[in-house]
Amino acid sequence: MNRELYDKRKNLICELVADEMYVPMKEKEIAAFMQVSKEDREEFHQILEELLAQSRLSLTSKGKYTKPDERIVTGIFISNARGFGFVEVEGRDGDLFIPDTKTNGAFHKDTVQVRLLPGGKGKRQEAEVIKVLARGMTQIVGTFQKSRNFGFVLPDNSKLSEDIFVPLERSKGAVDGHKVVVELTGYGDEQKGKKPEGKVIEILGHMNDPGVDILSIVRNFELPTGFEEKVLTQAERVASEVSEADMQGREDLRKVQMVTIDGEDAKDLDDAISISREGDNYLLGVHIADVTNYVQENSALDREALNRGTSVYLVDRVIPMLPHVLSNGICSLNQGEDRLALSCIMTVNSKGEVIDYRIAETVICIDRRMSYTSVKKILEDKDEAEREEHKEFVPMFEQMEELAAILREKRRKRGSIDFDFPETKIILDQEGHPLEIKPYDRNTATKIIEDFMLLANETVAQHFYWLDLPFVYRIHGNPDPEKITQLGIFIRNFGYGLKASKDEIHPKEIQKLLGRIEGTKEEMLISRLTLRSMKQAKYSVDCTGHFGLACPYYCHFTSPIRRYPDLQIHRIIKEQLRGRLKEERTSHYEEILPGVADRSSKMERRADEAERETDKLKKAEYMEKHIGEQFEGVISGITSWGIYVELPNTVEGLIHVSELEGDYFYYDELNYEMVGRDSGKRYRLGERIVVIVDGTDRFTRTVDFIPAEQEEGV
Repeated sequence: MNRELYDKRKNLICELVADEMYVPMKEKEIAAFMQVSKEDREEFHQILEELLAQSRLSLTSKGKYTKPDERIVTGIFISNARGFGFVEVEGRDGDLFIPDTKTNGAFHKDTVQVRLLPGGKGKRQEAEVIKVLARGMTQIVGTFQKSRNFGFVLPDNSKLSEDIFVPLERSKGAVDGHKVVVELTGYGDEQKGKKPEGKVIEILGHMNDPGVDILSIVRNFELPTGFEEKVLTQAERVASEVSEADMQGREDLRKVQMVTIDGEDAKDLDDAISISREGDNYLLGVHIADVTNYVQENSALDREALNRGTSVYLVDRVIPMLPHVLSNGICSLNQGEDRLALSCIMTVNSKGEVIDYRIAETVICIDRRMSYTSVKKILEDKDEAEREEHKEFVPMFEQMEELAAILREKRRKRGSIDFDFPETKIILDQEGHPLEIKPYDRNTATKIIEDFMLLANETVAQHFYWLDLPFVYRIHGNPDPEKITQLGIFIRNFGYGLKASKDEIHPKEIQKLLGRIEGTKEEMLISRLTLRSMKQAKYSVDCTGHFGLACPYYCHFTSPIRRYPDLQIHRIIKEQLRGRLKEERTSHYEEILPGVADRSSKMERRADEAERETDKLKKAEYMEKHIGEQFEGVISGITSWGIYVELPNTVEGLIHVSELEGDYFYYDELNYEMVGRDSGKRYRLGERIVVIVDGTDRFTRTVDFIPAEQEEGV
């Protein structure tokens, strides 16, 4: 491809359609007008497609190219099992609603061009798909079912509304109940009544075989299942010990007392802590594994890490960003072993202010590998045996507790928001069946590590912001004003208020609200609605601040083993420390970092969704053993189709509206209530309710409840 000619033609087309005398033309007509040779027609078509995708051209219903229409935008189509869909447009707040009659053959995850429609029901902007620019899915995971003359696959992805038709000769011998991967050979045509079609390319196993359920989710989210040979070979070539040459030019901190504090089963230990007193001040060291020493830029290891973006923590396995030989070996801060690190050493005063700091390449040696449980026993439980076993470290842990409390209070005063919803811990047996589900609550030890990591991340981000160098920040935008207005209207029903200007709210107001509702009946209700009004955090090259943490500068510096943005900024930090960030390297980072930030944000969202799906699957399987049993829970969600109830073990299930007997119930959207038309009985978010487990479905990963009082009256 002649890039210069390619760009010249792009510009000429844009100039052509912008001319007042231009009349919409078809592709052949434009090509003839511009005297494009037959040999160049394919490349010319590519130019037009690119301009459409960039919304620099529009395409009429008759296939003619014209000047861009402000009503035409490009985005990603997200389908719904009920036929309609949504389009996510980058940089636009709020998705576009696509009615089921306006999808125009778009398939889930397709890149589409849509035209905004006037009016429409409700407040959501409606649109119609006018062109599918690129297919987003080529493979689907699902359950095979065989008919006499053909087969079909029921997709695992609940967003897909249609089965995939599979001719028997392309089924690879699959039988009923097999979990399979299907390659799409056709996307169907609703107008002609034609289903999507595919061929089986892999049989994962029978749906009841151990591990196949999770493997299906892994494949459905296109998560990698192993490393290529060249990546593993490169990882295995890395030295197993730190050499004298590696230590050259580094600050030697091996005699400084330091520990790691992690979960009992953690194997990739990438952060260590040191702390001491200097008069009224604390000298806090956050020491992070120097992974970049072993993962060179643009190597096979680096490209694979960027592709993965993050480690994925599923209920029965970890899919690491880096091979275990690295993440559990030379890059893990193991007790008693010399390790290379990047250290952020901060002097913090009694008010929690960082009054001095330095960032340095160091060599460290961990004195003790501690667990959250052990540190909790020492600090919270005052366990004598535990304190005796670690007596030389107890003063250090007590200083950590003091400083962490100061830092937490400082964050509270500035307005940092802390949504303290319990995480889930699911205990499995050897075959992957759930034995126990319980909330995984934060304790003193987990909070200490969280507080210190937050401080290091802020300090590093602020340092590089003021150096005005290319960097990857972690940002969290201000909530949508409309959502905050709706929240304000709702909480007034409970006697609460929010101080907000027309366009923005300070995080301190959210924090104050959460403080006022703590311990009240409406706490769960208002907390969840407040959380839903927040935006999603993401990575960016622009430092626009972190709303939830109420801080102007924030990044991810502390987990380079499991997050690519941390690994990337470690490279930048080291080049800056070594004086190598000259014009050429600065330009290099300015060019690549937007792509790194975007890729990392997308892979983070994929990992979060996969983790949620595996949790839901195992929760549904666990509740199979409790069908007919009674539990007390809290109403966690209300929709037009029913009431969601969350149990103390974090399992969530649905009471379908048809199971609410004794009246006709409808959803009062304004007040988030389910209301009985004649009786006036109301179900509200946050209310306690006793339910009976009525059924479960591993396929849809759902649990069904019925109200207990109704069962008793039968």
